Amino acid sequence: MKKLLLVFGLVFTASLSINAQDISDHAIGLRFGGGNGVGGEITYQKPLGKNNRLEIDLGLANEFTNFKATGLYQWVWNLEEQFNWYAGVGGGILSANGTGIYGSGVVGIEYNFDAPILVSIDYRPEIGIAGGLDGLNSNIALSVRYQF
Repeated sequence: MKKLLLVFGLVFTASLSINAQDISDHAIGLRFGGGNGVGGEITYQKPLGKNNRLEIDLGLANEFTNFKATGLYQWVWNLEEQFNWYAGVGGGILSANGTGIYGSGVVGIEYNFDAPILVSIDYRPEIGIAGGLDGLNSNIALSVRYQF
């Protein structure tokens, strides 16, 4: 039984990497939603391999006195022609009602248009690690990015 599960796991992993879609060299745009007192964010994505990438987000609020900077490592899998889903982990720094650091995860789905536009919706849970950020915060956001 253990051998059967191992073989099934290897076949499943291989099928995910075979179906991986190419990721554009750069994608920049806006992420609408957010949490921790910071609404929209400027977002940038850069591929690190065939099916993984780095996402960096910066949100500003209260006349630029509060900010939120997030870095996420993401794995991307193809669902169907132009649909992908992704998951990742990372963390960031927050300066809103005190300064602190947090750990973060992300899971989402994206659509890659024939034009150089990428639209996604994701869920991002965040947990405070230091600096007075207590408990679990999360947000759901819509992102629109230009790919080049």
